[in-house]
Amino acid sequence: MWRCTCTCCLCTEVQMVRTLPEDKPVYGVTSLGDKIYLLRPKCVDQVEVYDDISYRLLRCLTVPNIRGFVDITSCKHFLCLYISDSLVDCVHRLDLQGNATQWPVNDVPCGLSVNAIHNLIVTCRRVRKIKEFNPRGEILPDVTLSDDVVNPWHAIQLASGRFIVCHGVPDDPVHRVCKISEDGRRVVESHGGQKGSNIGQYNIPSHLAVDDNEFVFVVDLNNRRVTLLSPTLKLTLKYKRQVVASDQFKWYPTRLCLDVQRRRLYVTDSEWMHGKHTTGRVVVFSV
Repeated sequence: MWRCTCTCCLCTEVQMVRTLPEDKPVYGVTSLGDKIYLLRPKCVDQVEVYDDISYRLLRCLTVPNIRGFVDITSCKHFLCLYISDSLVDCVHRLDLQGNATQWPVNDVPCGLSVNAIHNLIVTCRRVRKIKEFNPRGEILPDVTLSDDVVNPWHAIQLASGRFIVCHGVPDDPVHRVCKISEDGRRVVESHGGQKGSNIGQYNIPSHLAVDDNEFVFVVDLNNRRVTLLSPTLKLTLKYKRQVVASDQFKWYPTRLCLDVQRRRLYVTDSEWMHGKHTTGRVVVFSV
């Protein structure tokens, strides 16, 4: 009997494996080596470190002087974490021993990712810019997005130099995921359009993950689901609507991280009450 040996997400079943503890809201999740890192708003011990097999809390890292909690990502090459801080418009860099530095972004930072040459990609939603920093915090020429990409949340740079970007806040009529040219001026491909809950629509696509074959996972916040798109930003044949459905979340998914090597998808699940996040956890899926 023929069996598929492909490692792409189309040939896998997504199943819930575990949930990490409910506690303060989770503003981001990332993985590095055999550890999972959660960002929670606390005075100290803001980054919780979990084992990725037992899912046991191992230790906590403190980020000095952090005030605003937005997103966290990791760099496998330099073995460090990056955290965006919206109140002082900066990025914090934290090594695995807990040593921290920070540098200014000079705009409000939002989503974070690391590109193929190990530079940090910072999405600045209010000014529609993608800023790139080398590991020393030196800024490189930024990218201003085209006029039809309004309120971008998160950007990931592909090996080709193009960007995958998700955009749209509640008052915006258009909520999409776009593949954008390297200079930011042209939308090459897109998925979504008018805000909604039907197949092919989004209601705040807030965060992204891209696998080695350039399949795209999209957190659809208010629709409470995760959508899987092909490299050309089409709905995949297998998952015609979502790869993770709303009934697998207790509250609202906001951030996600894909561990390709261990075939795990980590999705934050946050409660929203009285205009703020009150409680959060991470849901672990096999992919």
